[in-house]
Amino acid sequence: MPELPEVETIRRTLQTKILHRPIQGIKVSYKKVLQSCTEQEFGQALQDREFIRLERRGKYLIWALDSGDRVVIHLRMTGQLVVVPTGYPREKHTSLQIYMYGDEELRLIDQRKFATVYLLHEPGYGSIKGLSSLGKEPLDEGFTPTYLAREVLNRTAPIKSFLLDQRRIAGLGNIYADESLHRAGILPNRSAGSLGKVEIERLCSSIKEVIQEGIAHRGTTFRNYVDGDGRKGGFQELLRVYGREGEPCGMCGEPIHRIKLSGRSSYYCPHCQN
Repeated sequence: MPELPEVETIRRTLQTKILHRPIQGIKVSYKKVLQSCTEQEFGQALQDREFIRLERRGKYLIWALDSGDRVVIHLRMTGQLVVVPTGYPREKHTSLQIYMYGDEELRLIDQRKFATVYLLHEPGYGSIKGLSSLGKEPLDEGFTPTYLAREVLNRTAPIKSFLLDQRRIAGLGNIYADESLHRAGILPNRSAGSLGKVEIERLCSSIKEVIQEGIAHRGTTFRNYVDGDGRKGGFQELLRVYGREGEPCGMCGEPIHRIKLSGRSSYYCPHCQN
């Protein structure tokens, strides 16, 4: 699933291509991609309108139209958003096409068909439960050791599971949680409430550092992720533990281990993390 660095990279590459360009029309090939409107309603809302602002909140992309309406997209597991010339061969898993004046189109391609698109007329995000309940983002000014200490207080869940809770930290996912915990020297199965003051400070700093590096390297590509230009990310070359079971830790040389937490694989170094 694209995480904060991947979604932010998509936002940055798309905003130079689709802002302030009149929309000529749409085509919906997978009806269930639209969560809050019909294809006809979606088409009418976009026809001859322009996207004037492209924002991101956690793993959601929020596109403001000049009408005041907003389009909200969550790419889920395998969603891709790319701009291609009109008439470019259509990919098998294309769910949605938005045609822009100037002979280009925006395509939502999704092999697993889990990506979702919402059309909002009202202010706020109350109709999208996952968006309205998001916590602070790692690069927010308010994301501090004090905030993190307050959130983990008395939490018995594993710290890795806590980090994946979007109500606590928006945008952090499996890859960057593992990498953050390794840099902070904390085991993923440690109880969140067991962390001390110094550990919380290290973890807060590590999360910020990993997210910033992920964005700087245009995200991580293992399978499906590409940016708005169709290019793969580069952070996979810098991963210290994620996906590296059995390989030597770059810090101590011990083999990387993998365990399952809440149904997800977690990678760690048993020597560097405790």
